[in-house]
Amino acid sequence: MSSVCLAAGDKYVPVRIDENDIYSGVLKLLKNIRPNWAQGKIKLKTLTDGITNKLVSCQFLDLNDEKEIMLVRIYGNKTDLFIDRTAEIRNIKTLNVLGLAPKVYGVFENGLAYQYYPGSTLDVESVTNDNIWPLVATQMAKMHRVQLGRDVPKEPFVWDKIEQFLSLIPDPFTSEEKQARFANSFTSITKLRIEYERLKSHLIKTTSPVVFAHNDLLLGNVIYNKDEGTISFIDYEYAAYCYQAFDIANHFNEFVGLSIEDIDYDRYPCEEFQLMWIKVYLATYLKVDHPSDAQISQVYTEVQQLALLSHFLWGIWSLVQFEHSDIDFDFGRYAEIRLNRYYELKDKIFKQLS
Repeated sequence: MSSVCLAAGDKYVPVRIDENDIYSGVLKLLKNIRPNWAQGKIKLKTLTDGITNKLVSCQFLDLNDEKEIMLVRIYGNKTDLFIDRTAEIRNIKTLNVLGLAPKVYGVFENGLAYQYYPGSTLDVESVTNDNIWPLVATQMAKMHRVQLGRDVPKEPFVWDKIEQFLSLIPDPFTSEEKQARFANSFTSITKLRIEYERLKSHLIKTTSPVVFAHNDLLLGNVIYNKDEGTISFIDYEYAAYCYQAFDIANHFNEFVGLSIEDIDYDRYPCEEFQLMWIKVYLATYLKVDHPSDAQISQVYTEVQQLALLSHFLWGIWSLVQFEHSDIDFDFGRYAEIRLNRYYELKDKIFKQLS
């Protein structure tokens, strides 16, 4: 039985999809959650792989309505070590009721099936398009106004999550080659832990409010429907309470690109763009027509500070993936990029906070 706790009425399917034989597993899953779909009329398509999960679209060819397309997400190897799947499904269901997340159709041993949102994922060009970015800012503000139940502590998830990631970095790595690369780039886990404590001692003083945040708004997790003029967010693996400015900063950090060969920090949004973005965001978040310059400036300052936390979080996360992931992605190099950026920025930020 899956470790995911389901609410009454949820569909659990005792199927585990093999990453080396995905389509057979998906068809077996569909027999359970869409028994009226004739197997010979199902079109399966592997979408662009994320860097932790596999994603397959499923369409019954007798239906021409795109809304009937279903997505099946197969969790990456060992991701259950650091992702709370019960919380993920709870969050999706909570947000779905509010029109902020897709409907979950079924849960299986190593993934879930959910509603397809028509549209295209953002890229480094479209994320700054004047027709698109205000929609993203507004959608994030709506999500940040969501309140979870009283049983969910309103504490920023990021500190515990970094500590969890640090505990999952092997000492040493199972591969001598990986261990040598890690030591050459980062010296030791002890050094990273000391750096984390220094970072926390500075940033835990932030006055940024704690909100319900997505926490992983990379460009591939934002869907733009041009026909309807709407934005939707997907993949709520890390959704949790966190600092408002962290979620914004984390999104801005993704403007530079995800493909390792394509990451360019010259794409990081300039101050003028960030201020415009934050103004639109605050209008919805605060429910005011015109946020004050002081309010906008305050969030902007907090975003610059918490961008540092985003780099450290995903750098440490990437080192965990470097050991455990089977995905064809150079997690070691990605860790170097994110943590090198952290080290470039930290002195300036720490000086501001001192």
